[in-house]
Amino acid sequence: MKINKLYLGLLGFALIAPTILYPVFLMKVLCFALFACAFNLLLGFVGLLSFGHAVFLGTGGYVTGYLMMNTGITPELGILCGTAAAALLGAFYGKLSVKREGIYFAMVTLALAQLMFFVYLQAPFTGGEDGMQGVPRGELFGLIDLSDNMAMYYFVLAVFVFGFWLIHRTIHSPFGQVLKAIRENEPRAVSLGYNVNDYKWVAFIISSALAGLAGSTKTLVFQLASLTDVHWHMSGEVVLMTLVGGMGTILGPLVGAGVVVGIQNYLSGGELGNYLHIIMGAIFVICVLAFRSGIVGEINKVIKRNFSS
Repeated sequence: MKINKLYLGLLGFALIAPTILYPVFLMKVLCFALFACAFNLLLGFVGLLSFGHAVFLGTGGYVTGYLMMNTGITPELGILCGTAAAALLGAFYGKLSVKREGIYFAMVTLALAQLMFFVYLQAPFTGGEDGMQGVPRGELFGLIDLSDNMAMYYFVLAVFVFGFWLIHRTIHSPFGQVLKAIRENEPRAVSLGYNVNDYKWVAFIISSALAGLAGSTKTLVFQLASLTDVHWHMSGEVVLMTLVGGMGTILGPLVGAGVVVGIQNYLSGGELGNYLHIIMGAIFVICVLAFRSGIVGEINKVIKRNFSS
């Protein structure tokens, strides 16, 4: 009951947030939060560290951007196509990588992602280093003009809430319990008769699809799709968001995305902008050394200690 009240409180704040903060900043936080939640499903609840997850973010963005610019379809269909493309790529990449474990899995995902990075760099439809610029936002269902930032914000919020609900439902389903069993003790899960590779593969596809959903939505928000979204640096950033917020927690990626995007947004324009990467690296080191459970994880520990005492 308390958790439901917390979610309702967060949703209530999200509904009034654009009257307090800049809507475009909030939309950026929501897009990256969805990306981090999708990544956390794989890392925090299956125990698979993907170093190439940005490829799904970028694929969703490129497909949606291309369709919006060249076919004139409505934004909801463009986002669905981008999400489907990321899911298909995830199904292919997942089939190749889930049979590996540990650092080998991470390296395979990184290698496959870099392969697609160079494909997008050379492909004529992506615009290369210039990227896709001027992607139209269109009209939602042919009725709501998304060029208005407030209308776009509430659409992005609805997309995030759907993605967050899907992840929450997946984690708390019997399927999610098997994923946690695989994370905790994979040999035991095998001995119980579960085909762990199939479970990992399905989780990889779900995570890839939601990352593509985040990328598709981000492309509409900023009307731009670029190589930045496919680069391995972006895969590193989502790892940072997840660890800072709290790996293996529901709200951790949301908090981590807010912290990282907030720091990037407010420091990039000042004198500290030149030292942004150093600051982010220092935060990562401090988090790993002193707060291994992340912000939400540490808060949960404090709450449990207080209740137990």
